[in-house]
Amino acid sequence: MKKNVLITLFILICTHSFSQNFQGIAYYTSIRNMSDTQISSSTLDPGMQEKILESLKKGIEKNYILTFNEQESIYQTEKKLDSPQPNGGEFQVRSNFSGNDSKYYKNLKTNNFINERDLFGKEFLVCDSLEKMNWIIKDEQKQIGSYNCYKAQIIVPVTEKDWKKYEESKKRIESGQTNFITLIEPKEKIIEAWYTLDIPISNGPDKFWGLPGLILELHNGNTTILCSKIILNPKEKTEIIKPKTGKKVTQKEFEELKEEKIKSMTNENGVIELKSKF
Repeated sequence: MKKNVLITLFILICTHSFSQNFQGIAYYTSIRNMSDTQISSSTLDPGMQEKILESLKKGIEKNYILTFNEQESIYQTEKKLDSPQPNGGEFQVRSNFSGNDSKYYKNLKTNNFINERDLFGKEFLVCDSLEKMNWIIKDEQKQIGSYNCYKAQIIVPVTEKDWKKYEESKKRIESGQTNFITLIEPKEKIIEAWYTLDIPISNGPDKFWGLPGLILELHNGNTTILCSKIILNPKEKTEIIKPKTGKKVTQKEFEELKEEKIKSMTNENGVIELKSKF
């Protein structure tokens, strides 16, 4: 209790010392661990299965930029030149699932977010209230670059939806049906964040926020997001522009649309048919 009070006092003092024109840019990299992702198929040899997993991994891992001030932020994919296309003999998976190139705008003053999402070629503008983050402050510290960081966690329980998906996948395997991606038995998940009081901005990568300092490292399931560079009060100010492209929907409506689309792509064996190019 005493530790939390001291942290709160520290954040209030530091925040007061920041000017209203304070701005920063944080560069992040996402890393995906595919060890728990399995492919079950009698028609694909081990070499091809490995190529599919590697292609999926490359489609998920990205570099991001978080531009922020005291009240607003926008988190988006770092733009870079496209890599040369693979030769005809190479296997390539085109990931059409949403989120890879999205723009995530947060307004901490109004407690709202705007997320520009692409769902299988259709653009949506998800507008809703910021998700409440039930952080548990831990008594652990470590150094990330030149910043002293503190540990925090969120405990995410297994939902009925998680169990239902797992049981359906298990039944298909037991009945001898092909199951392209095998789900692992769901377990309670712990989201871990490392934040620094040196930058007393209640923000972080993607949808995450709510700590008394900027999040520099985040572990969420098999995905790790690491901050590689921070620029405070850059000489050239960057305007934080709200995303505007796409059909406006709520978070719930978007999740329902995504479920419907995935269901329409799932065959009678429960397999999602991905587009591929040889």
